[in-house]
Amino acid sequence: MTEEPRFARLRRAPLDKFPGASEVPEAGMCLSVFVLLRPPGRDDAVLLGQPAETAPWWEIGGVDPGRLDRIGERWMLPSRQLRLYEGPDEAAKSILREQLGSAPLALSGPQVFSDPADAPFPETADRHWDLHFVYSGRWPSATAPRSPAWRRLEFLDLRRLARADVARGQADVLELAGLSPTG
Repeated sequence: MTEEPRFARLRRAPLDKFPGASEVPEAGMCLSVFVLLRPPGRDDAVLLGQPAETAPWWEIGGVDPGRLDRIGERWMLPSRQLRLYEGPDEAAKSILREQLGSAPLALSGPQVFSDPADAPFPETADRHWDLHFVYSGRWPSATAPRSPAWRRLEFLDLRRLARADVARGQADVLELAGLSPTG
């Protein structure tokens, strides 16, 4: 990449009012894409990874160093925020390419989920608002891909995974998609 990416992590700014218009919530709004990949013949497992601290996660995932530290050893889906003015289909393709080193795969979706949450900052009155674009597909083999972006990538059985083992927000996305960890 030649220039620093601009992600669709929007903040509130003073705007001229238009009839019926609303401002971005004071606590912010994120537009994110998630890719749920399953191995052939298995619906009980989904590809999750632990991000490598040395990978350029700001560029490939919109994950700043502080958030990367908070993820730690927990699992997350191949995912990222949209870049400004980017469509979700384009983002899903770049997740496959940049995070998994994969050629394009057939993906279904997106399923779109609106997920308002309590503000992460106590000084804001508004809720934070996430819009999730979730794509699903099959990985071509039972072996999980390898990529330098991840310390580990595995097909994990969600029935054996505790919710606390999944990074914040990622467990919510799995639950919205009907694939909740059981713990």
